[in-house]
Amino acid sequence: MQPGVRTLCVLGELVVDLLPDPSAGAGPEGTAPHYVARPGGNALNVAVAAGRLGAPVRLLARLGTGPLAGHLRRHAELSGVDTTAFVDAAEPVSLAVVGLGPDGSPDYGFHVLGAADWQWTDDELARVDADEVGALHVGSISSWTEPGSAAVARLVSRLAGAALISVDPNIRPMLAEGAVGASLGNDRARVTRRLAELVAHADLVKVSAEDLAWLEPGTTDLDDAARRWAERGPALVVLTDGGAPLRIARPGRPVLHRESPRVDVVDTVGAGDSLAAGLLTGLLDAGIDTRASLEAASDEQLLALVDDAALVAALNCTRVGADPPTSDELAAARDRR
Repeated sequence: MQPGVRTLCVLGELVVDLLPDPSAGAGPEGTAPHYVARPGGNALNVAVAAGRLGAPVRLLARLGTGPLAGHLRRHAELSGVDTTAFVDAAEPVSLAVVGLGPDGSPDYGFHVLGAADWQWTDDELARVDADEVGALHVGSISSWTEPGSAAVARLVSRLAGAALISVDPNIRPMLAEGAVGASLGNDRARVTRRLAELVAHADLVKVSAEDLAWLEPGTTDLDDAARRWAERGPALVVLTDGGAPLRIARPGRPVLHRESPRVDVVDTVGAGDSLAAGLLTGLLDAGIDTRASLEAASDEQLLALVDDAALVAALNCTRVGADPPTSDELAAARDRR
């Protein structure tokens, strides 16, 4: 990172995604499907997407053990991500086995018990210098799983007011409740409470309709949901709903809608992460790195940034796995729009 440059800091997990390779078949007995190991996880995907877009980005992650750990670091570095804040952890790397539905939507099976990602301590996060951070993005499993989620919440509280705070719940129901969730110390009440604390400190929240289906069962009016979330503390809420229009909510203002770009979808893995990265990169590039500057931004300025972020997500969906575009690819797609 260049001295004096306020960076995007992304805090969260590193996950190895095992993605199916349908072209390879499943062997003569049909019992040996082929998978490709790809770097993934909310934080890694966001950081890589931001790096490819040219943003100064630092990834705060606990790099676990195992033969694939080095590939996770290398994947980040190849996209220009600063990995000097990695913590070399003794616990294992997280693993997600991914299945794909007919529409390209992912289904996950997680192997994460005792994983490195949510063991954060205050000492490990004390090295984060508020003066260097333009925006801090937190979310997904590490933000709502103890013991590390408490340290993450304290970091968010410390940086609130000094940098933009961005939160993405990125709920994984299997890990948030039920037998697997319980093995991690999670249930609906605990996860909801931990997220509420983060949202109260957030300036920007990116939340999906899938998140809301778990967090607020029975929610049918997404406009109302976006409006309510904007009144919980954030200056800006972006609510995604697959390929349906995005909802953009600001406190005390009407909910706005933006169409998502139409593309040939290969799969949607990493789409939400790419959108978050595109939006955060655009905000920082526009000099919006405080709550005051975010509140002062016009709807027109924010909608243009949301449109670009949606295009980043759409381009990601045209390729297998989390594979966001570069700044040149974004510029070319913007010219064709």
